[in-house]
This record gives sequence, structure tokens and C-alpha cells, in this order.
Amino acid sequence: MEPGSGWIPYCGPAPAPVDLLTRWNFDPVLLAAFGLAIMASLRLRSADGRSRSLSAILLLAFLFISPLCALTSALFSARTLHHLVLTSIVAPLLAMAFAERRAAGGVALWTCLHAAALWSWHIPGAYAAALSDHAVYWTMQGSLLLTALALWRGVMAAPLPLAVTALLATMLQMGLLGALLTFSSVAVYSPHFISSLAWGLTPLEDQQLAGLLMWVPGAGLYIAAVLFLLSRWFRQERDAAAAA
Repeated sequence: MEPGSGWIPYCGPAPAPVDLLTRWNFDPVLLAAFGLAIMASLRLRSADGRSRSLSAILLLAFLFISPLCALTSALFSARTLHHLVLTSIVAPLLAMAFAERRAAGGVALWTCLHAAALWSWHIPGAYAAALSDHAVYWTMQGSLLLTALALWRGVMAAPLPLAVTALLATMLQMGLLGALLTFSSVAVYSPHFISSLAWGLTPLEDQQLAGLLMWVPGAGLYIAAVLFLLSRWFRQERDAAAAA
């Protein structure tokens, strides 16, 4: 816990820049979970499934074991980067690795539920609670990852127009949240009121940087997914026309 603060983040107290590279998270329960996940991935029959699953696990290790985990205790913008990777890169990799397993409910349902999870955890009180209690922290991480995973599975199973609509709707709601954070004139995430200063950012600048990350790179990831779906559809149409 930082002196004088009430926050007990899962990733530990906010590090100073000079200490960051020493701040690895070797939580034995987490390491055991990663070991089990790796063994399960190696048992997948599909080579593509194994490679995608292992890639997702490596990214999860980067998020929760590397010094980025500690940095998320210091900077709200680092937390935003963490969540972008979790929901927009790890989740689709897992969805492709386990493509044969479909989430119950349609893509429209999971688009709404994922948006609800994202916006709910950006309520200042809910965010502060996640940095004050480990159970709430893992509830935040789990709800974001699982709703994103179900969304990406739904996108993979849906007809092209519905899949594109779901991705664009997710991009727009995330962009709206990012814009609100970027143009806000008041910092609202109290866990970072002090910790961001050591990194040369005021709490408001840290919050605005987080909004920009969500707004610009976040949108780019979903646009890339839309372009991938469209290019695959065009290839299929071209091949069908050539075979006719």
C-alpha cells in the first residue's frame, strides 16, 4: 500500500519509474493457473488452435506478470492499455483458438453486455473498488475478458452484416467513452491522483491519455477486424464466381 493511501491494488503499490523493471508479479496461484492453461492449450488437436491459444497466454502473462501489471497501479492510461489488449487482442485469439465453441445468445446480446461491462468498470467508484479489493479486481478482469470473448465468438458465427455491425457498434461506444475521458476537464479516478505525478503526468493528463488510447488505437483494432471480415468475404465471393 502506498503511504497515506487506501488502495491495495492486486499488482502491488504504484512503482516509481526507477523501480518499474524490478516489479514482476510472481503470484504462485497466478503462475499455477498459467501452467494449467499452457497444458490445456498443448492438448488442442488443431495446430492453429494451439498457436493462437499459446499466443493469448503469452499476452496474458505480459499483462499480469510483467512490470506492466505494476504500472497499471500507477497510471490509468496503463490500465486502459491493459484492457485494450485483454479485450481486443487476447479475446479474439481465444475465440479463434476455440472456434468450435459458441457462446449462448446472439452477437447483439454480447455486444450490449460487453459495452455494459466496459462502461460499468469506468464508473469511478467501481474502478476504485477494483483497486481496493482483489476479488473485485478479478471480477473486473473476468467480466471484461469473458464478455469480449463471447462477443468475438458471436462475430465469428454471425452473418457478415451482423458481424460488421457488432464490431462497429463496439468501436463507437468505446470511442465515445474515450472521447469523454479525453475532453473531460476534471480527473475522476482517485487511485491515480498521486501515483501519476511520479511519471510526469497530472491525473487529468493521465486520464486524457487513457481516453486517446481507447479512442484511436482502440478504434483501429476494430476497423482492422472489419476490414479482415470484408476481405475474407470478397475472396470467398471471387472464388465462388471463378468456380461457377
